[in-house]
Amino acid sequence: MSLTLADARIATPEGVHDGWLTIEDGRITHVGHGSAPRAGHSLAGRLVVPGFVDIHNHGGAGGSFPTGQQDKARDAIALHESHGTTTMVASLVTGSVADIAAATSSLADLCDDGLLAGIHFEGPYISKARCGAHNPKLLREPDPREFGELVKAGRGHVRMLTIAAELPGALDTIRAAAGEGVIAALGHSDATYDQTIAGIDAGATVATHLYNALPPLGHRAPGPIAALLEDERVTIELINDGVHVHSAMLRLAYTVAGPERTALITDAMAATGMGDGTYVLGSMEVDVRDGVARLAEGGSIAGSTLTMDVAFRRAVQQVGLSIAEAVEVSSLTPARVLGIADQVGSITAGKIADLVVLNDSLEVAGVMKRGGWITEP
Repeated sequence: MSLTLADARIATPEGVHDGWLTIEDGRITHVGHGSAPRAGHSLAGRLVVPGFVDIHNHGGAGGSFPTGQQDKARDAIALHESHGTTTMVASLVTGSVADIAAATSSLADLCDDGLLAGIHFEGPYISKARCGAHNPKLLREPDPREFGELVKAGRGHVRMLTIAAELPGALDTIRAAAGEGVIAALGHSDATYDQTIAGIDAGATVATHLYNALPPLGHRAPGPIAALLEDERVTIELINDGVHVHSAMLRLAYTVAGPERTALITDAMAATGMGDGTYVLGSMEVDVRDGVARLAEGGSIAGSTLTMDVAFRRAVQQVGLSIAEAVEVSSLTPARVLGIADQVGSITAGKIADLVVLNDSLEVAGVMKRGGWITEP
């Protein structure tokens, strides 16, 4: 079956242009300029961008990935798909080794079904001083063998590990992750500049939600933020909800790292798409007020209620990125992190037809996944 989308503004790696595209068997087959050669589905001049790729997401629609409950996870996936996220990694949080293994095994089924692009362990190998919304009683020192057993529970679907480089055993665990084909991300860390560089040298390639759960920049003690920003081997995650990171600091990070090393994430939790109230993230109770999630005890920010379409829109309207730059940091760069940029992340002939149609206000008007409409414009 062939489908032509006509009368569109299309965001491609070469820039945004008026044109059309065709889709066959779930893949993009042609991307053209001007008028389509045959009649098709008119998008009336609306913007088409690639489906968003979220590499750090704890849930939504009342469902929390750390529980491993498949029905609730499906609800969360459906919610984020409706907001344009067509590729998503499920992030867990600190818990007992048995609970993490059980959730990983359950979510691996959804990876097998193509609903998730992988599983991310955010904890338990993180700093007590920078644990944020993670249960400090359940934190552990990194253990390469233990980590290897957790990876086995994922049946090849564990894609990322967040770890604090300064902890005993961290460097060996980072090396073990690289050996397993798992991305090592540095975060929730109280490391010095030099300890962070050591983690990067050991194989870490991602900064988990830069700025958050890290010591602040200092002119005599630059700490992990400076090390992660300046090292070209590292891609930085940024939560662009206007709560976690001020737009000026987001612009600063983007100016240093550039679009090829910046990945917008949601860090969404169960309350995403829901109203204010009390929710659970791992073993921690979270209060959500005015859309901001904080621990019931202590008040630490506990994930977000962000969706990727909002992050994209804020990148353009609040941070000042161009459409092309916003596309790269919300789709192509995170796809590169996952090693799947040959399949998704840009509107290119041969890639999977994951698309988001946006109106003039950059609000979602339609979502396509693998050539089928989730929401038809």
